[in-house]
Amino acid sequence: MESERDVFRPALGRWLYGTLAGLGTVLLGIAGIAILVGAAGNWGPWPLLLTLLAVLIVLAKWLQVANVRFELDANRLKVRRGIIMKSIDEIELYRVKDVRMDFSLLNQLAGIGSITITSSDETTRNGQLVMANVPLAEHRREEIRRLVDAARERRGVREFDMSHDNFGGSSTGQ
Repeated sequence: MESERDVFRPALGRWLYGTLAGLGTVLLGIAGIAILVGAAGNWGPWPLLLTLLAVLIVLAKWLQVANVRFELDANRLKVRRGIIMKSIDEIELYRVKDVRMDFSLLNQLAGIGSITITSSDETTRNGQLVMANVPLAEHRREEIRRLVDAARERRGVREFDMSHDNFGGSSTGQ
């Protein structure tokens, strides 16, 4: 089971047509080229600047995507970040409390989504781990849930939610 492994990154290409920001970037680049080619007036450098801005946005997004890699195996989710200075965070799967997926209509058409993981692991002590623009997000979310259950079973771990109601107290102080 240890050999089972999934390595993935956020999807730049799917971000371009699967999000409003990506579509806006594509339209910005196309508008610059269209104005330049069909210039019916003296637009000066503006059409080229529109296209250059779109290219810079895509380049910045590419750097962001190239900066992150996720590795999922039977025991943990590793998050590798960085190009020059690298860091590796690991979330032990038996510590995962919740796996949520969010996706818009455009995300669904592009086959991407955002997976949010809440855990008791130190990696997420200051918040949640959000994996944005993940290809095959629904499949990967289900796989994470399956692996979490299997990791808990192997370790004999059960999750208990501790809330005020579990202690028999009341909020009125009586």
